[in-house]
Amino acid sequence: MKNRSECPYFGKCGGCTQQHMSMPAQLKGKQEKLLALFADHGVKPAEILEPLDDAHWHYRHRARLAVKFVPKMGGALVGFREKGKPYLMDMHECPVLAESISKLIDPLRGMINELSIKRRMPQIECSAGDGCLALTFRCLDPLFEEDREVLLAFGKEYNVNVFIQPGGPDSVEAIGEKSPLTYIVNDLKITFGPIDFVQVNPGINSKLIDKVIEFMGVKEGMRVADLFCGLGNFSLPLAKQGAWVQGYEILDVQVERALENAKANGLEERTHFQTADLTHESGVKAVNLHECDAILLDPHRAGAEAIAKAMPKGCPRTIVYVSCNPETLARDAGILVKEKGYKIKACLLYTSDAA
Repeated sequence: MKNRSECPYFGKCGGCTQQHMSMPAQLKGKQEKLLALFADHGVKPAEILEPLDDAHWHYRHRARLAVKFVPKMGGALVGFREKGKPYLMDMHECPVLAESISKLIDPLRGMINELSIKRRMPQIECSAGDGCLALTFRCLDPLFEEDREVLLAFGKEYNVNVFIQPGGPDSVEAIGEKSPLTYIVNDLKITFGPIDFVQVNPGINSKLIDKVIEFMGVKEGMRVADLFCGLGNFSLPLAKQGAWVQGYEILDVQVERALENAKANGLEERTHFQTADLTHESGVKAVNLHECDAILLDPHRAGAEAIAKAMPKGCPRTIVYVSCNPETLARDAGILVKEKGYKIKACLLYTSDAA
């Protein structure tokens, strides 16, 4: 089969596996997989909607790049691992990554060669917003002052926010001055941190938010619980449409960010955010499910099993479930349908993943 990929590394790079297929073929295969999983759990959607689609290239605004210093390859390598192997690709671009990230692969390779800890820097977390980019360098050894100067100069030359992370998430430190990291969605400005979770595809994110609002039938005064709310990506657009939104998130830093974003967008009176571990029964008890008109579920890959099991039968009337993992989505849908009396009104696949 002829390779349709625009990537010169496809086939050897382990980052992508389906670029030989047309996008319609990819979507068809993913949809068939999802429906098969639903069937395994004894559920069937009443309607299959047209998949959401957007840019197929240079769409990925968040990525974790591996780093390896390999003298026989000429120095530092930055990118993804080879398919089925532990070795890093000798790559100079990536047409899946946002252009602001892709174009820095070679400059990053050169800069890392100058560092004293070039053998002790295993990864770079990249997060791009609207006209802004953050690079967070994982450092296994302390930096010398000369290393800080190299990173500071790189940030200034390429107009990026540079951070280092010597330990856990709380250890992230800015190198030099930093500009705000933001993206715009539904005319709302969302601020995020360098290692905060944000949707990787901004085009799909915008379309998905519109669909969530449509599926919920948001009306003035409607009470919505946004479970796994993050920094307010869905909560704030829902509130802007007139809903009263209660958001729950496990990470304190994300809750604080959501509160700041609500205030910055004039929506603090329509929103409330609090910390809750929704993966366990104790955290679920913090959510008053009986008082909601609708619930939005947008969990991580592990899904929302604890919430599904705690859901009152038939209350609230509407649940919109956004998922990045078809296996846990199908599992939770089985619980909601067979144990709680819900029906799957519609299923919508969203992806523009060229991987």
